[in-house]
Amino acid sequence: MDAVFYNRISKSTAHRKCRDDNKQFIFENPEYLKDLTAIAFNTKDRNHHKACWILELIAEERMDLFIPYIDAYCSVLKNYKSDSAIRSMSKTGLFLVNHKDVKLTENQEEKIIETFLDWLIQSDKAANAAYTMRTLYSLGRKHNWVNDELKALLSRDCSQQTPGYKFAVKDILKRLK
Repeated sequence: MDAVFYNRISKSTAHRKCRDDNKQFIFENPEYLKDLTAIAFNTKDRNHHKACWILELIAEERMDLFIPYIDAYCSVLKNYKSDSAIRSMSKTGLFLVNHKDVKLTENQEEKIIETFLDWLIQSDKAANAAYTMRTLYSLGRKHNWVNDELKALLSRDCSQQTPGYKFAVKDILKRLK
């Protein structure tokens, strides 16, 4: 791992400009993507959530760069506990399942479904829940049982949740009808 690059990631912040600068650095120097994914996929690294933020932006704009790392992404999903990392990884998952050039294997889809269902059950963060719900809904078009499970999960009482969470639930339940 390149120490200068690692230091760059460790000093990065959540500010959009900082994340965009790091994303642009990867676009201009794609050889560093391997280091970025190594940080992002190592949940024991104290900076993994920062690498996840950048990886999300890369997947959003240049899925072609992320495609070689899909299997590794799917394999490590279950390890994430940080809400900040889960938000980025769930949004990345949404980009993956909805991207026209990405063909996930059954095994990859199963790993995403299993982890995202767990995240949805365990999280009350609106952004995390919204991305996991939307990803599961997309996968439910292929796997009917997922939408049945999603409907059951979202039909439970959410009166104590934030307005953002309630809005996401209402939107997905409306689509499921």
